[in-house]
Amino acid sequence: MLELILPSITPSDTKQLEEILGQSKMSPSSLYQWQNHYTIFGKVQDVFLLKERIRKAFSVAELKTYDDLFYEFNRGKCNGEIVAKEWDHILLTANLVDDPALQKEYLDLHATQFEKWPEITKGFCNASFQQVLLFRSGRQLMLVISIPKGESLDKLNPKTTENNPKVDEWNELMKKYQEGIMGTNKGEVWVFLKRVLNY
Repeated sequence: MLELILPSITPSDTKQLEEILGQSKMSPSSLYQWQNHYTIFGKVQDVFLLKERIRKAFSVAELKTYDDLFYEFNRGKCNGEIVAKEWDHILLTANLVDDPALQKEYLDLHATQFEKWPEITKGFCNASFQQVLLFRSGRQLMLVISIPKGESLDKLNPKTTENNPKVDEWNELMKKYQEGIMGTNKGEVWVFLKRVLNY
């Protein structure tokens, strides 16, 4: 996962990024955007070459790599339930609060979640989540929720808390560790990176 943060957006930026993805044999569906943030999420043969192409084309931009995958849920934790053949990926981003002690607590909670908070896994299974990934770069988090292709997160997400109040408790607990990235509104924490659809 790569994030490109531009000082400002021009109409040609998306087209140029799509061309770079094509050169790296990546689908344009790998490209997501929120304001001046572009995120690339997908499999690539040579990530170093992809980064060099992006740096050359966008020399004034900030380029961040998210290679710290510190949390991973998959359907293997759902008692052998069937995995969907095709997935849609929902990407969100937020920051950890600027407090090293709280950051450690957050990471520790996720490291032990499957054992100490099994209700979260149950909720993900009930909602047909195919995978949930959490990446980190510095304080910034990237969350990937993969759902069966054609399904809606708005429809599936309420199933995580259905007859499962511990998920509400977990979500409430998480609020003390998270805040919005630069550019979010007051009180806004997680923002959705929308898939770029003009291809």
